[in-house]
Amino acid sequence: MVLNYIWIFFFLIAFGIALFRLIFLNDTEIFPKLVASTFDNSKLGFEISLGLTGVMTLWLGLMRVGEKGGAIGFLTRLVNPFFSRLFPEIPKNHPVMGAILMNFSANMLGLDNAATPLGLKAMQGMQDLNPVKDTASNAQIMFLVLNTSGLTLIPLTIMTYRAQQGAVDPSDVFIPILLATFCSTLTGIIVVSIYQKINLFNRVLLTYLISIIAGLAALIYYFSIIPQERVSLISSVASNVILFTVIVSFIASAFFKKINVYDAFIEGAKEGFSVAINIIPYLVAILVGIGVFRVSGALNIVVDGLGAFFKFLGFNTDFVPALPVALMMPLSGGGARGMMVDILKTYGADSFAGRTASILNGATETTFYVLAVYFGSVGVRKTRYAVTCGLMADLAGVTAAILLSYLFFH
Repeated sequence: MVLNYIWIFFFLIAFGIALFRLIFLNDTEIFPKLVASTFDNSKLGFEISLGLTGVMTLWLGLMRVGEKGGAIGFLTRLVNPFFSRLFPEIPKNHPVMGAILMNFSANMLGLDNAATPLGLKAMQGMQDLNPVKDTASNAQIMFLVLNTSGLTLIPLTIMTYRAQQGAVDPSDVFIPILLATFCSTLTGIIVVSIYQKINLFNRVLLTYLISIIAGLAALIYYFSIIPQERVSLISSVASNVILFTVIVSFIASAFFKKINVYDAFIEGAKEGFSVAINIIPYLVAILVGIGVFRVSGALNIVVDGLGAFFKFLGFNTDFVPALPVALMMPLSGGGARGMMVDILKTYGADSFAGRTASILNGATETTFYVLAVYFGSVGVRKTRYAVTCGLMADLAGVTAAILLSYLFFH
């Protein structure tokens, strides 16, 4: 329901601003731009869905191999004590736990192409358990909010863009991004747990959370003592070694169990095309809404208003030029990335605005895009409090990113 109102809001605000620009500013180009945006983003939504078909076919096929070979079951048993308390509706050792783990792992390693099909596989598994098919289950909401919080251990793409724009040390934002995205994820867990009455003080949950924090601290320490120029290389190599090791492990486990690996892969891969087709309407809808909102100039008005507000309150406003990234990030990953690159070019990769934009880009995920694609893939229309919790996690990530920018670089 919330997503419905937000989508309507995009169009009404865009129309109102465009009408004002036409009547009072004699901007005769604004309505043609809005209409062109609807066509361009409709095409983009279809192209994204089509582009997902191949990679989804690959990973859904590999997931079926992993399931039949027992590798998914092994991973499920490893995380079950933690996940069974975070997702109490999912039966113990259910195969969907493995898909959830694989999705989170791919996201943390910055492997977006692998994370999306794995996430869609997990959503389908949870939908099979969902008693009310058009309404998001508790498990689906927890999963979606954790996805939208964007926990990433290796922000390789951001470091690459910074290197391309001449940053002296492209990886100097690594630790702030890691801390900001962790704040976002932790907030998401807490907020959803409050809604779902999950006891986070459970001994097992606390043990896992403390272990995760300790692991993050060790990772931060490791990357702080190695030569900075090697951070990107090590991150890239480690991510892809881990990913390919998982692929080989799935195939090997199925082979040793005397499973016909090829047939198992084909069986799972057949699902890829149908899933990709199902998400087209949802993806087109959200991209068109976001597109007209941005083209109308509404986003710039919000940024300028926030800048004036913070200046009135007496705050340092050096972060304001980077705010377009924060405002665009929940709406469009590509849009936020484009704005980050524009800020890096305009102000410099090593400027305060450039570094803040980089940290903001890595702090959260594209909330509305993820909700539209994941819920759309399984036909969920009533998202309950998913949008609210996702945006609260985003707000925590953005706030942490700005504060960390001042702490590390101002």
